[in-house]
Amino acid sequence: MYRYQSSKNSGATSWVLQRISGIVLVVLMIGHYILMHYHPDSGHTYDAVLGRMQFSWYRILDLVFLTLGMYHGLNGIWGIFRDYKLKPWLKISVLSSLVILGIAFVAWGYNIIFSIPYLKNITLN
Repeated sequence: MYRYQSSKNSGATSWVLQRISGIVLVVLMIGHYILMHYHPDSGHTYDAVLGRMQFSWYRILDLVFLTLGMYHGLNGIWGIFRDYKLKPWLKISVLSSLVILGIAFVAWGYNIIFSIPYLKNITLN
């Protein structure tokens, strides 16, 4: 017999956040595309990226893009796993792995974004 699942366990919040993060990511993606492909000074060189990253606005955009992208992607993967009836230990293992990987990659990305202004003195051959 099917039992009613409360909204706490239904995934409704996850579904709504997935849609919101998707909409914000589309807006950020369009802005990124326009900046990188239609702006004449954008450039794709190391110096151009360093110059852009001197402004806090670009770093904030990159941080939001990174965080929302990671959340959106991992939440989507978790949604796929939620469709299957997993044993409790497997559900905890998969969710824990996704959370740990998400935190690790976001921390790695934050580290790179925050270290860019300090890379000005490094020259590439």
